[in-house]
Amino acid sequence: MRRRRSGSRGGSSARRHGWTVVQLIPTLGPGGAERSTMEVARALVAAQHRSVVISGGGRWVTRLKAEGSEHIKLAIGSKSLALLATLFRLRSQLRRIEPDVVHVRSRLPAWLLRFALVGLKPRPAVVSTVHGLNSVSAYSRIMTHAERVIAVSRTAAEFLLQHYPGLDPARLRVISRGADPAEFPPQHRATESWRRAFFDELPALAGGRLLTLPGRGTRLKGHADAIELLARVRQAGVDARLLLLGVAEGKRAGYLDELRQVAREHGVFPYVALTATRGDVRDVYAASDLVLQLSTRQESFGRVVAEALLVGRPVLGYDHGGVGELLRQLYPAGLVPVRDLDAATARTLALLRAAPPVPVERVPQVKDLQRLTLSVYSELVVGTPPDPAFAQGV
Repeated sequence: MRRRRSGSRGGSSARRHGWTVVQLIPTLGPGGAERSTMEVARALVAAQHRSVVISGGGRWVTRLKAEGSEHIKLAIGSKSLALLATLFRLRSQLRRIEPDVVHVRSRLPAWLLRFALVGLKPRPAVVSTVHGLNSVSAYSRIMTHAERVIAVSRTAAEFLLQHYPGLDPARLRVISRGADPAEFPPQHRATESWRRAFFDELPALAGGRLLTLPGRGTRLKGHADAIELLARVRQAGVDARLLLLGVAEGKRAGYLDELRQVAREHGVFPYVALTATRGDVRDVYAASDLVLQLSTRQESFGRVVAEALLVGRPVLGYDHGGVGELLRQLYPAGLVPVRDLDAATARTLALLRAAPPVPVERVPQVKDLQRLTLSVYSELVVGTPPDPAFAQGV
C-alpha cells in the first residue's frame, strides 16, 4: 500500500480532498470496455473524486464531460509511426495531472503507460481491467503487470491464472460487468404505441414470436446459427421471426449480403430483419419473446444476457465463456451446448411454450461494478482491506 498526497491539487475543496484517477482507453465509443469506463467515471464524480479519461476520442466524449469528468485526446490506441511522440505526450500529461491511480483497459495503452511511468515521481498506482479473452502472448501479458488486475468474470480470471502463472492471485479481483436499471428498468414493458411503430418499421417481424440476437456484424456472433435456428423453429410449426440487432454497422455490406443468402437458403428470408444498433434496445428486449446469445467464440462476459434478464426476458445462449457462466448463475433454463442446434431448437420451443420466471433481483448491476472498482482504488490509495465480495477469491 502506498499512501498518496491529498489536498495538493487545484479545483474545488471536495476535489482537493479526493483522489485523482486517470482511465486509459483507445476510444470512447459504443463497446463494453468503453461503457465500463463511463460508468466508473460517473461513480468517481459522484464520490467527489477527480476523474480524467485519456483516449483517442469518440462519440461519448461530450457525454463524459457533461457528467463531470475531464477528457484528454491522445491517440493511445493507434499503432502508428507517431507512437513515440504519443508516449512522451502521455508522460507529460501524467506528470501534470499527478494521478493517484491510473486504470488501463487495453494492451497498447498498457505498454505506453509502462514506459511513460519510468522514473516518474510521484508514481501512481496502476490498475488494469482485462475485458476480453485475448490471445495468449507476451504482448497480452502486460495487462497482468498492474498492482491490481480486474477480471470481468470468473471465466476471465481463470483464463488469466491458467495462461499467466506469474500473476499472483492476491492481485486479482473479479468484478462482473452489470446492467444499468436506469437504462434497462426491471420488468420493463414497451408501450403499445412503441410496438405499433416498431412493427410498422420492421414488418418482417410482425405477427409472430420475436427472437432477437444483438451483436455487431461479425461471424463470431453466431448470426448464421440464429438463422438456422429460426428455420428449425418454424419447421416445428411456430410462427417465429428473427431480429439481428446491430449487425448493420460499419462497412459490412458483404457480410449482410451473405446473411441474406443464408436466410434464403433456409427459406426464412421474409421473416428476418437486419438492423443497425438502436437507441430503444430496452423496448426491443421487452417486445422479444426470447433473446439469443449465440457467440461461437467464448466471450469474457455476457452483457446482453444481463441486460435482457434485467428487463425480465428469457435468454438462450451457448454454454461457454462468460455467457455460460452468467446463465448458469441466473437462468440455467437458457443454456445449450455450443453449436448444438438440435438442443437449441428443442430449448427454444420449450422456452416459447413456457419460460421459467427470470430472477431479475439477482442480475448484476452497474452500481455493484462501481462500488467494487472504487474499493480497489481505495486498497491502493489509502490501504483499506479488500471488499468482502472478494473474500472467496477466484
